[in-house]
Amino acid sequence: MAGYFEEMGWRELQEGEQPNHLLHMARFLIDFGMYEDNFSGEWPRLPPPASKEAVQNLPEVTIDSESKNCPICLKSFHSGDKAKEMPCHHQFHPTCILTWLERTNSCPFCRHELPTDHEGYEAFKKEKKRAEQRKEDLDTLHNSMFS
Repeated sequence: MAGYFEEMGWRELQEGEQPNHLLHMARFLIDFGMYEDNFSGEWPRLPPPASKEAVQNLPEVTIDSESKNCPICLKSFHSGDKAKEMPCHHQFHPTCILTWLERTNSCPFCRHELPTDHEGYEAFKKEKKRAEQRKEDLDTLHNSMFS
């Protein structure tokens, strides 16, 4: 069984290291339900930019047909053009998608999210996923008891 720090993806403070008080305040707000009341369980603004590593690792593909177009600028691809492909397999002009990912971390077509370098947003996504799993577990337990 994993320890608390391993499960949460954290580490203990090193000698002389100070805790991040803003993260403690955010955790306090989440634990007491104040965060959900203010933002209805959603991130309060546009998600942060995609991580530099995720953007650099996007594969470059060669377009082989003229029937496709870039969902951002709506211009047609020409046969032999280079395009960047997201993990969801949507393809974009490199300048279009790189500009987009500098502002937010999701595919503009289907909203598939790339990882970010923003610790607060990643913690929010992790907590939201845990909350959904807890609700699903409670529903399963309820149905197994009363079905």
